[in-house]
Amino acid sequence: MFTSMNGRICLVTGSTHGIGLATARALAEMGATVLVHGRDGVRARAVARTLGRDTGSLNVRSVHADFAELAQVRRLAQELESGLPRLDVLINNAGVMGAPGARSADGYNLTFAVNHLAPFLLTNLLLGRLRQSAPARIIVVASEAHRRAALDFGDLMNARVPGFLTAYERSKLANLLLVRSLARRLAGSGVSVNALHPGLVASQLFRGLPLLLRLLLLGPGRLAMISTERGARGSVYLASAPGLAGESGGYYRRCRRVAPSAEAESDADAERLWLESARLTGLAA
Repeated sequence: MFTSMNGRICLVTGSTHGIGLATARALAEMGATVLVHGRDGVRARAVARTLGRDTGSLNVRSVHADFAELAQVRRLAQELESGLPRLDVLINNAGVMGAPGARSADGYNLTFAVNHLAPFLLTNLLLGRLRQSAPARIIVVASEAHRRAALDFGDLMNARVPGFLTAYERSKLANLLLVRSLARRLAGSGVSVNALHPGLVASQLFRGLPLLLRLLLLGPGRLAMISTERGARGSVYLASAPGLAGESGGYYRRCRRVAPSAEAESDADAERLWLESARLTGLAA
């Protein structure tokens, strides 16, 4: 299924724990140069050192940026642009399920900001390096939760949404619409982009919720959850499988391409979200 990743440089966002860490570990074991990303620089460096030691790799580095602040996303992109000779794989894995009413440093709904606006901005700012490194791959960790969502363009910040689950579901739909827009814009460039559902994984996704809510969510569903290693398989597959060369715009579950929701296939919504995201992040459309 997989191939050697020797000589490939891979950035895995949100990789100091959970699925991201398992993904980074697998890629390092396959010979890739791996950039471990986290919100906290001290934590990211410690994880990178441990990962390098455990895998025997001398090519595990750390980077940091809090995705709840767009200025930090821009700073990270600038550092990567100036410090990397190439970038072969970008895995947008970082995510959060923010508590009701939680806001980012820029005043946006926290879940929407971290799960959509940050990867939208980071990916766009790194497109130059990815194009130069073609064939390159962009991977977005989405979720089957997108099937329960429909975007409200009059309320992208979810101000009128009482439930945190709705905000999360909408952010995952936004992930798939981003993939759709990117696939169209990158056609013929040698840079592919695909999304995946990792499965229900016991991770730190719920860390932003109050303790009682975490217990209510995780308690009943824990028996159905899979390991982070199994959850990482989809990302590793999309990053490394030779048979996927040139495949773009897809949504994968259990390493198989499946159809997303009808809302996720709306070209009109994809373009509208792109333009609005560009405005919110200060990126030229």
